[in-house]
Amino acid sequence: MKKNVLVLAAAVCMAAALTACGSSKSATETTAAGAADTTAAAAEKTESTGGKIVMVTNAEFPPYEYHENDTIVGIDADIARAVAEQMGMELEIQDMAFDSLIPAIQSGKADFAAAGMTVNEDRLKNVDFTDTYAQAAQVIIVTKDSPIASPDDLTGKKIGVQTGTTGDIYADDIENAEVQRFNKGMEAVMALNQGKIDAVIIDREPAKVFVKENEGLKILDEAFTEEEYAIAVKKGNTELLDQMNAAISELKESGELQKIVDKYITAE
Repeated sequence: MKKNVLVLAAAVCMAAALTACGSSKSATETTAAGAADTTAAAAEKTESTGGKIVMVTNAEFPPYEYHENDTIVGIDADIARAVAEQMGMELEIQDMAFDSLIPAIQSGKADFAAAGMTVNEDRLKNVDFTDTYAQAAQVIIVTKDSPIASPDDLTGKKIGVQTGTTGDIYADDIENAEVQRFNKGMEAVMALNQGKIDAVIIDREPAKVFVKENEGLKILDEAFTEEEYAIAVKKGNTELLDQMNAAISELKESGELQKIVDKYITAE
């Protein structure tokens, strides 16, 4: 009788243990399933926000891009932020030398460049451009007492340009000119002020800023070239190009793009 009671008790304990193990396993599976659901939901949420998009620029080009404390601001920076918002993306801006921008796009280190970049045949061989978002011009800065009165007078002169810009490209076509290249537009202007060069070729809006900040300089009335600015993307990246063109079109139609330009360029 005692033996039977012991056997029965053992059986009950074994059943209880099995039940406990089963409950523990179910709880573990439930927890794992819940964690998997949470991870999937987080991934779905991240995907829905569109992720990050990287812009490169040369933030030495006011009013298109320049540093304000620790932030890069300006026409291009604000337009890029508005375009990224239209695309549902988070924008990251990286500052680098102007002539490093296209290589950064080609290597995949950046998604696009917005840097007062003019559309021309040489650049079209290496990158694709969005629709134009601004009209621009290359102008000539000289001292107020300079005998240089038009682009024709640049023949044989010492001319300062920013490396990699269209001013740099077009200056090579000036007969007998000695072209001196600088990493920053302001460095070329300083050389002009110091009498080391005869003129600076640079984009019109930055030229206005430099002349305003440096007494004794002026901009010639006749532009050196007329140009169009656009955003550069990796050649063949039609998906990004189409998305950016759609965003730019929306910003133009809503008037937001013009508001951004007017914020930095006031009527004279």
